[in-house]
Amino acid sequence: MEGEKTANKAIGRTRGGLNTKLHAIVDGLGNPVEFMLSAGNDHDSVHAVELLEKVTIRGSNVLADRAYGAKNIRTYISEQGACYVIPPQSNVSEPWPVDWWLYKERHLVECFFQKLKWFRRIATRYDKLDASFLAFVYLASIAILLI
Repeated sequence: MEGEKTANKAIGRTRGGLNTKLHAIVDGLGNPVEFMLSAGNDHDSVHAVELLEKVTIRGSNVLADRAYGAKNIRTYISEQGACYVIPPQSNVSEPWPVDWWLYKERHLVECFFQKLKWFRRIATRYDKLDASFLAFVYLASIAILLI
C-alpha cells in the first residue's frame, strides 16, 4: 500500500522530512536546458549520466560541483567529446587538474535555482504528482527567460 502512494512521486525521506531534488542543466548564459526530478534521499551523482544523456555535450565544458566527480560521470563526459570542470573531493587519492578560472562560471546554475525560488509553489512543492510539479517548473523557467 505504501508503494502505491509514492509510485509516481519523486519523494524520498530525509532528515528534514519528505523531500524532492530537482536536477537541472543550464547553458553558458544560465538559461535552463533540461530538468529531472529524483527522490530527496538519492545522491546527486546517481542521476547525472541519465540527465546528461538527454542533451548533446560534444565540444562543451561541463561544470559541476564536487558531488559529481565520480569516475563514471567523468568517463561519460570524456566519451561524449566534452571536457569536465569538476573539482576533486578532498579524499580522492589521485586528484585531476581543474581550470578554476572556468569553474567560477558554475554560479550560473546556482543563480538559476535562486530564481526558481521566486516561485513559492516550487520552493515548497505544493504539487503532489511529479508531472504537475515538473510542469510548473517548466512554466517558471519560461517566466524566468522572459524576465
